[in-house]
Amino acid sequence: MAGLTRSPAWRALREHASRDAVERGGRGLRELFAADPQRAERFCASAAGIHLDYAKNLICTRTLQLLLALARQQDVEGWREALFSGRIVNPSENRPALHTALRQRADTPLLVDGEDVIAEIRSVQRRMRFLVNAVRSGAFRGCSGEPIRDIVNIGVGGSDLGPLMACAALYPYADQRLRVHFVSNIDLGHLASVFDVIKPQNTLFIVASKSFTTAETMHNARAAREWFLARMDADDADLSRHFIAVTARADLARSFGIEEDKVFEFWDWVGGRYSLWSAIGLPLAFYLGIDHFDALLDGADAMDRHFREAPLAANLPVLLGLLGVWYNNFLGARQHLLLPYNYALRHLPSYLQQLEMESNGKSVDRCGAPLDYPTAPTVWGGPGCNAQHAYYQLIHQGSHLLPSDLIIAGERAGAISGNHPGANPGSESDYRYQPLLAANFIAQSEALLRGRQRDADGQPLPGYRQMPGERPSNAIVLERLDPAGLGALLAMYEHKVFVQSVIWEINPFDQWGVELGKQLADELLPALYRGEPGEQRDGSTASLIQRLRVRRAD
Repeated sequence: MAGLTRSPAWRALREHASRDAVERGGRGLRELFAADPQRAERFCASAAGIHLDYAKNLICTRTLQLLLALARQQDVEGWREALFSGRIVNPSENRPALHTALRQRADTPLLVDGEDVIAEIRSVQRRMRFLVNAVRSGAFRGCSGEPIRDIVNIGVGGSDLGPLMACAALYPYADQRLRVHFVSNIDLGHLASVFDVIKPQNTLFIVASKSFTTAETMHNARAAREWFLARMDADDADLSRHFIAVTARADLARSFGIEEDKVFEFWDWVGGRYSLWSAIGLPLAFYLGIDHFDALLDGADAMDRHFREAPLAANLPVLLGLLGVWYNNFLGARQHLLLPYNYALRHLPSYLQQLEMESNGKSVDRCGAPLDYPTAPTVWGGPGCNAQHAYYQLIHQGSHLLPSDLIIAGERAGAISGNHPGANPGSESDYRYQPLLAANFIAQSEALLRGRQRDADGQPLPGYRQMPGERPSNAIVLERLDPAGLGALLAMYEHKVFVQSVIWEINPFDQWGVELGKQLADELLPALYRGEPGEQRDGSTASLIQRLRVRRAD
């Protein structure tokens, strides 16, 4: 497929990139800031409690104009409306993608195949509210009559990363009487480490799998069921007080032993990496309470409305998506860094890795034709303060062009107990607002721009101490890291990924590449037990089977 690369908007951007220094008057970013005192005000946007400063990017006004022309050429606005109106945007599976409906706060009907999906969503949300309130109040108890103290979520991918990330991000809002644990690895050591700290009579297990056949999840779920039945000397009738399911296959959940009223529907039009807003978010709802979970949906809904209604030139997801296309396709940057400065957001890079690379890691267009341009970059990163002592060296002095998002919350809200440092507002270590953290966030943003070429006396530094600067970055500031703020942040990145998929003419809602390795693993199990690789295995695979085969005691 070469149509996009021959299109007028693409050719204009390619020509602009080839003479970018000329378009910027031969000036680098530092000179552009010096020449234009209003640059920071012109290259910024705010919505839904999030401020985006994108002035420290390798762009000028002309770059932005050309990128917006590309968005219009690729009909971002039309595809955006298709997404929200329930039309098919996942052609390989012939489905809409209705994750935005999960957090729609208005009861305006949304008809898909004659069914109002909003009504279906509200039904599940009511059942979620009832169970969450019952567990948190102590009205719902285990089979021995004891209250629930531990929630164990058994899932993988989007059924794990989303709730895990959000629970860590919002822990100041948590009910400290409830502990939430996440099990995803099929190494039974992961599950065993949770068994070591829970009691079966106080534990509620959530088995989260859309198909209820996901190998990793069902392997762990069966192990958890066996552990519970053995420790409690219980029978299958007791499972209903300790196991619930989130799935699109209620029949398989019932066969597992979970009663129908403990099965929460998860529709096939929700991809795993977009599922936090559904009953997949139950661990978070238990942990925070249903009102805080609703606030998460409120924040995402506010960002949805901004994305749907704001002009492209002032639209946060559109701007982020277009900047990513600029670096990936016209400046040759094949990586993107995510650097949250709040410790609570430490799992955000992993969550966004899945969102971006599983969605847009494609080399064919929506019709299956090969592309002649790169799509999703490699996404990586970690907590900014830690990264300053690790791979910031590569960013500042390495040979790669590494655009980055630096993320911070202006205020960390929440119920702060007396055990937390900075529990006393106004103290030097005030937990709600930490000047030292903000100073490091701002300093690194500035350092990436300015670099350092001379010492304090104005003398040139030796080459090994020089940092050229001109490293592009976005500064993303949340007003508050609360449920609504987190919801808006995650929805912003979801829509950024969607915008890029539209530009690249790919389907971001399927993930066929995820299945191959799991299918081969099922095929290899018999060989590992037999110790015989069978025919048609390459030499390396056959050797690994021999090395790792199951060895039975004679």
